[in-house]
Amino acid sequence: MENKNQDLKFKTNINCSGCVAIVKPHLDNVEGITGWNVDTSNKDKILTVHSNGINEEQVVKIIKNAGYKIEPIY
Repeated sequence: MENKNQDLKFKTNINCSGCVAIVKPHLDNVEGITGWNVDTSNKDKILTVHSNGINEEQVVKIIKNAGYKIEPIY
């Protein structure tokens, strides 16, 4: 089986610890995510998702459902 571990990076508007707390239940315990963090000190509020099978499209949908803007960084 192919190893799918990779880091997916996104530009978001998750800009404070309160916002991080709001998205936390949406990202925690999702199959295919082994970890994640948001760099709120970066002007682009970079969300890094440690993927083990989840794809960018799925992460975008999760964050949009939580009420935030998100776009993949390539």
